[in-house]
Amino acid sequence: MPYNNPRTQAQPAGGQVHPTTATDAHTGRGARWAASTWVRLPVLFVLMLAVDAIGAGINGAADGMTLTALIAGAATAGLALAAYAALVRYLEGRRPQELALSRARPDLRQGIMLGLGLFCATIGLVALAGGYRVHGWGSIGGALATTGLMSCASVTEELAFRGVLFRVLEEKTGTYGALLVSGLMFGGLHLLNKNATLWGALSIAVEAGLMLGAAYAASRSLWLAIGIHFAWNTAEQGIFGTAESGSGTGTGGLLHAAISGPDILTGGIFGPEASIFAILVCSVPTVLFLRAAKHRNRIHRPGKPAQAPEN
Repeated sequence: MPYNNPRTQAQPAGGQVHPTTATDAHTGRGARWAASTWVRLPVLFVLMLAVDAIGAGINGAADGMTLTALIAGAATAGLALAAYAALVRYLEGRRPQELALSRARPDLRQGIMLGLGLFCATIGLVALAGGYRVHGWGSIGGALATTGLMSCASVTEELAFRGVLFRVLEEKTGTYGALLVSGLMFGGLHLLNKNATLWGALSIAVEAGLMLGAAYAASRSLWLAIGIHFAWNTAEQGIFGTAESGSGTGTGGLLHAAISGPDILTGGIFGPEASIFAILVCSVPTVLFLRAAKHRNRIHRPGKPAQAPEN
């Protein structure tokens, strides 16, 4: 939705205004801290990490109780989205076009299909290498509880790392700088998990941090990244019954399976995300997303304003 800001009326045809420097036509006021990237970035990032921690705590308490976990996951995801929208409107004086409702259904659908496909390809390669074996059926209740848990985790992490860290940092470092920093910090976050490994965190940084950042750069929509993230995590633990990012949480999935073999191929105790196959599989969409972003003129140099997402 374009802004009716007198300061932007002279923009060339087809040009878009930096989303954090315009006045929100629906609020009638300008951004409060939009001019200061280094103020908005830590404030927004810390607040969204706090939302992530609160959501994780609530969902951790509900883990194992199917209905409660589903409700808790959906509720905390919704509250996180509302918190992000409120903070962006207060601090930046705009509505978050990166969460435009008109993009929610198509981008979530596309992201979920892509995330499922990517994990199926990864676990398929691990199985071909002899590292994944199914021993029987798991638990439908466990799979549904995992779905609830992952709905919150995917939303809160994407809001913090792509919605805040990547988006705001891009104003100063450009697209590639923001991609590198947000990817490394995203991987570093997973060092806090129970069964974390340095290799696993680095793998997450490369395969997920870069891919999800590239997905946002190409689409300028958080819904796409949320869909990919949700589907990958749900498939990993909720369908195929493998460990998820070394978290040590969850009640399993639809399949009762075991991972065995060299950690470089299987990911070991951290889960398939630490497998070399995951890095190779996810590098493909990362490259394609970055090519699409370049084609759409959405790769930005340091100090050059980023385009607002299209509805």
